Amino acid sequence: MTNSVSKILAALLAVLLLYVYPAVEAAGRQDDLSRLTTYNTVTKFVDAVRTKGYITPTMYEQFQEELALTGNTFDVKLEHMHKKYVPEYTDPMNQATFTGKFEAVLDGYYDEQIMGVLFPDNEMSRDDQARVYKLTAGDFFRVTCMNTNKTPADLFKEWLLLDQGNGSSIHVNYGGMVINEDY
Repeated sequence: MTNSVSKILAALLAVLLLYVYPAVEAAGRQDDLSRLTTYNTVTKFVDAVRTKGYITPTMYEQFQEELALTGNTFDVKLEHMHKKYVPEYTDPMNQATFTGKFEAVLDGYYDEQIMGVLFPDNEMSRDDQARVYKLTAGDFFRVTCMNTNKTPADLFKEWLLLDQGNGSSIHVNYGGMVINEDY
């Protein structure tokens, strides 16, 4: 009886070592490659926006196409923080009370506002200047990208660890200050 149990355990261990472990490692490497590709794609897009000072529909679509090459689906969040200077007054209703100081304020623009400029509901041509989202030097631009699908490595982890996972396995957040205005 104990001999047959040990043979079954040995066969099960052999299957795990010969088939499951290499599959788990290959899936993990695929996740690493997807993470690296996503990071490079996001970095390239954000740096192009920061250098040029604008986003065109073509730039955004090429960014989405490069992300799709990883085989994953992504939730992409765009954030534009516009810096402006507001004068300080001791009495805001009286301009004569100007203190001589200015306060830097950041106005936030997000997906809804940016996509509304890039892809309006009307029939503008693709090259229309009204479809260019413009940023100003000194503004901040950031992209957050998270996968929405379960990767093969996620599925193996759920199966082996009997865990439902804790969210996305590919998460990239990159941004910085806009340094130029080429429009």
